[in-house]
Amino acid sequence: MSNPTATLLISCPDQRGLVAKIANFIYANGGNIIHADQHTDFSAGLFLTRIEWQLAGFNLPKDLIAPAFNAISQPLGAKWELHFSDSVPRIAIWVSRQDHCLYDLIWRHRAKEFTAEIPLIISNHPHLKVVAEQFGIDFHHIPITKENKPEQEAQQLELLRQYKIDLVVLAKYMQIVSSDFIAQFPQIINIHHSFLPAFVGANPYHRAFERGVKIIGATSHYVTTDLDAGPIIEQDVVRVSHRDEVEDLVRKGKDLERVVLARAVRLHLQNRVLVYGNRTVVFE
Repeated sequence: MSNPTATLLISCPDQRGLVAKIANFIYANGGNIIHADQHTDFSAGLFLTRIEWQLAGFNLPKDLIAPAFNAISQPLGAKWELHFSDSVPRIAIWVSRQDHCLYDLIWRHRAKEFTAEIPLIISNHPHLKVVAEQFGIDFHHIPITKENKPEQEAQQLELLRQYKIDLVVLAKYMQIVSSDFIAQFPQIINIHHSFLPAFVGANPYHRAFERGVKIIGATSHYVTTDLDAGPIIEQDVVRVSHRDEVEDLVRKGKDLERVVLARAVRLHLQNRVLVYGNRTVVFE
C-alpha cells in the first residue's frame, strides 16, 4: 500500500474537549488527518469516534503509537482500537450447502473490492469443496453433530490458529457456534436471512410468506452467545407482493444476503464499525 494509514476507533464517557485532545495527539506527532467522524449517544453518555491519519511523516513508529495513545486515553476512561491499513486481515469463510454468499465474497475479493486474504474455507458438508478447489482455497470438511461438537470446534479453532485467521465469516453456515468457541474467537460475522429481530430462527421466508409481509430483509451482525441477537452491522430490505410465492421470496432474499454480507465484511475490514454494548456505530 503506497499511502498507509492508522485508524483509531474510540468510545469513552462524553466530556468537554475530547475532539481537541484526540486530534492534538495526532497533530503534535506530525500526523495528517484524512478522515474523522464522531457520534454522541446521549442516552448512554458516550462519545464515539473514528479518526484516520497518514503514517507518512508521523513522528511515532507503529509500535509506539498504542503505548503513547494509551497514556492519553486512560484519564478519559476510553476504550479504543488501533488499526493499520497495511496490515492485511486473513478471512476464513464457513459454509454449509448454499453457495451464493461464498461465490459473491470470492468474486468481490478477486475484483479487489476489499483488502484481505481468504486462505481457508470450512464446511460441515463436503458439497462446496469444488468451489474452493476452483479458486485455489484450502477446504476442510468438519461434520458437526451434537455428540462431536466440542471436538470438532476444537479442530476448527486449531485451523484458525494454523492459518492465522483474523475474521470468520459465516456465509450461510447453518450451525450454531457454541459460547465456548465465541469466547476463544469472538471475531465472527454472520448473515441472517431476515430483517432482524423479525423471524428469528429457521424457515423465515416460509413464515414471512404465511404472514403476508410486504417487505423481506437480510441482516449481517456480529455473533454473540445470544442466537441471532449480536450487534447489527448492516441491513437491507426489498419489496414483495401478493403475487410472490415462497420461491420468489427465497430468490429475492438470496440477492439481499449477498449484498448485505459483502457490505458488512467491507465495513469491518475498513475499520468503520465500533461496537458498544449490543449496538454499533458505523462510520461510512
